Amino acid sequence: MAKIEVLDCTLRDGAYIVNGQFGQGVIKGLIQKLQNARVELIECGWLKDAPHVEGSSFYHLPSDLRVYLGEKRKGSTYVAMIDWDRYDDSVLPKNDGSSLDAVRVVFPYGRAKEGIEIGERIRGKGYRIYFQAANTLAYKEQDLIELAERINRCRPDGLSIVDTFGAMYEEDLMRIAGILDKHLDPSIKLGFHSHNNQQMAFANSMAFANRFADGARDIMIDASLCGMGRGAGNATTELLTGFLDRRHHKNYDLDEILDAIDTYMVGFQEKYDWGYSTPYFIAGAYCCHVNNIAYLLDHHRSSAKDMRNIIASLSPADRLKYDYDLLEEKYIENQSRLVEDQAVMEDLKKRFADKTVLLIAPGRSSLREMSAIKEAAEKEDVISVAVNAILSGYDYDYLFFSNRVRYDYAAAVYEKEFASCEKILLSNVKAAADAKEMIVNFNRAIKRGWEHFDNAVMCALRLLQALGVTSVAIAGFDGFKNEYNESYADASLPTLGADLDYQKLNEEIREMYQDFVVSDEGRMKIRFLTDSYFSKGTERL
Repeated sequence: MAKIEVLDCTLRDGAYIVNGQFGQGVIKGLIQKLQNARVELIECGWLKDAPHVEGSSFYHLPSDLRVYLGEKRKGSTYVAMIDWDRYDDSVLPKNDGSSLDAVRVVFPYGRAKEGIEIGERIRGKGYRIYFQAANTLAYKEQDLIELAERINRCRPDGLSIVDTFGAMYEEDLMRIAGILDKHLDPSIKLGFHSHNNQQMAFANSMAFANRFADGARDIMIDASLCGMGRGAGNATTELLTGFLDRRHHKNYDLDEILDAIDTYMVGFQEKYDWGYSTPYFIAGAYCCHVNNIAYLLDHHRSSAKDMRNIIASLSPADRLKYDYDLLEEKYIENQSRLVEDQAVMEDLKKRFADKTVLLIAPGRSSLREMSAIKEAAEKEDVISVAVNAILSGYDYDYLFFSNRVRYDYAAAVYEKEFASCEKILLSNVKAAADAKEMIVNFNRAIKRGWEHFDNAVMCALRLLQALGVTSVAIAGFDGFKNEYNESYADASLPTLGADLDYQKLNEEIREMYQDFVVSDEGRMKIRFLTDSYFSKGTERL
């Protein structure tokens, strides 16, 4: 029967989450717990071309790892990974047996030859070697056969299938595994490294184990504690070992694994996010590098639908890369959705002519100071405009939306107010108007140069500027608090961002606002009805 082994990659794949900075105690503790749990392969981190920093799972030399190792367990193999072109293997000393036992070399599609050459040099220094064929889904049948032939000539300890983008279904994995099993030398272990973009990591890992359980091929399956890893993360060590104990007669100590989670992982779960999410599902569905998703989340707070459209607009080759200039171009292209808006603009100019416009933003002060705001608005003939959110208690003349998620939320939650009020929409929200809707081009309301240039209040101000409005009052443009739901009058308002640095965002919006005031040269008189982080030095009504 096949020998099934688990490789725990928490300290290596989890390093993406914490930039390797686990801390000395955590690295030592995790290694100790994993070896006590009888995990066969423990990936202790990366070998990198930089001096080791204490507490990091990035090592320059194997000797850097010694401080984290107690007494090595006889049945465990201690591994580190190198990226095929990001580590100078000439500095690697001969293996003295005191730290690393093996090195895993990961190489991209089309670079097997170079990766294998590096692995052979490392094996010449006394280390066992394993290879990871990144984005194995890209390999056609002949590619897989040629890969197997190259690996056979090298005869490493193992070769792993890698579902880089979390795009594989079981049939994909079985097809690839079947070809490699047929052509790979029987003495070479076949491995599988999953990602959880489509919630398939554990299911595929179980299918892989079941596929080989009754055969002669030894296999290894990667997993990490709590699935810790970049983006959607990996199969979880706790689930995988529990399954193998129950179905394949393994003997892992689950108590040690759960102790490792309780002692060392809970703190990371409280501070960092990883694992399945809708954006990372999109990455998996389109075989897209997770950095593209992270960019769209961090820089533009893109909705899932917009994100899917942007990623879909990239070529298959461009999805594998992370060309941020190209991604920005595609984002703008998607958001612009040019519409014929000249008639709408002329109509709005007439409606807003010689009027004071009251922008009611969704900050908490709009609710807290509602009476004062309404009283101030009644003193003059104002046009009241809700900015990206409806708040009960206000009688709006118009609703302004610059974001589709906020538009959909308002339509569903404030159905009566939404239906009765006229709406001004940017073309990134929708391109075809329904009843009581006026659509203007997205590009009329933005000025690029900042990460979050599409802030709703700033978009509203720029649109009003284009309409010739010269008198504006603003309420509820408070500034972001440390926690998202502390910032808004409606605590259930859908979030527009993930893991945002709110202080940085505040400074950026203030810079945009100040730039607007300066470039407007005083033509628009802006008054704040409520305190605002962005109104430093601005007269309050």
